[in-house]
Amino acid sequence: MGVLKALAEWVEPDSPMPFRIVCGTSAGAIIGSILAANARQFPAGVATIERFWSHFRVGQVWRNDPLSVVGAAMRWVLAFLTGGLLARPPHSLFDNHPLRQTLESHVNFARVLQSLDRGDLDALAITAAPYKGAPSRTYYMTQTDAAAASGWSGGEPTDLTLDHLMASAAVPFLFPAVRLPDGYYGDGAMRQREPLAPAINLGADRVLVIGVRAAPGSSSGPAMMEPSFGQIFGFMLDTLFTSNLRADIERLERDNRLIEAAGAAAGGLRSVRAVLIEPSQDPGEVAARHAQRMPFAVRLLMRTLGAANRGGHLLLSYLLFDGAYARDLIELGYADAMRHREVLQSFLSSDE
Repeated sequence: MGVLKALAEWVEPDSPMPFRIVCGTSAGAIIGSILAANARQFPAGVATIERFWSHFRVGQVWRNDPLSVVGAAMRWVLAFLTGGLLARPPHSLFDNHPLRQTLESHVNFARVLQSLDRGDLDALAITAAPYKGAPSRTYYMTQTDAAAASGWSGGEPTDLTLDHLMASAAVPFLFPAVRLPDGYYGDGAMRQREPLAPAINLGADRVLVIGVRAAPGSSSGPAMMEPSFGQIFGFMLDTLFTSNLRADIERLERDNRLIEAAGAAAGGLRSVRAVLIEPSQDPGEVAARHAQRMPFAVRLLMRTLGAANRGGHLLLSYLLFDGAYARDLIELGYADAMRHREVLQSFLSSDE
């Protein structure tokens, strides 16, 4: 969000969105959907998303009252002690029904369709991961099905709905899987082997990639101590979401060199330029500054899991849906974009 905020300052106030194709996964799918609905006025759309995150609360994502949190924990315990005879374990650690209500009032897919019809947008793509064992799948809306012409098997044209958005943001263990027509799906970052594929197959020749995990070497890491359950849980989540962005960009750059060397023999293959912006600071360290803003029942759960110390900040970064935390992340993204201003402005203005 902070990167987009910087970009919005570099264009005219009534400028359309400079991106013809928007692809998002998990929280990025939420941002991308709101952005696509406001494609006609990019700065206004970015301001809308900033307000959305800046006033966010945990209660807008999952039920965090003591009864709900403790009740779910007790169900886990009772199911474990009785082998599931007296109680079945919950489908997830948290009940995220409030998230659907939040998205219903902020995401308008009818307006996305209007953006496509007016020609302000070429495509919106949302990625989710099927639990049946296949790689992540991308659902997209577009006026011209360029992806079908390219023979892309990982994408499916469809009328996007809140179900696709909920599935893309269904963090495993924390939130329940979402049923789509062909099965149950979870967070799209799982099993996303080629994160650049949706944009490229939908026709992009330049791709701006905004990462959400810290760049290598940007975090000092926890002190040398035996990891707690909460720290291991956070590490497992982060491992599931370990981004293949860098590997995919390296593969893209190698292909670009091969296409350039092949010349006419490349047979119509095109080069694609990619720019990656990653956080210069670990989001877990940012989350640690706001740990006390978590609801009491959640802080108690974190303490029980052994995730209340510095080693648990990674897990905290997945749970802390809070406006103050979001504002700090926006400032971080804005500062990182400003540090790369020359590269980004060149990327946006390039006619190559």
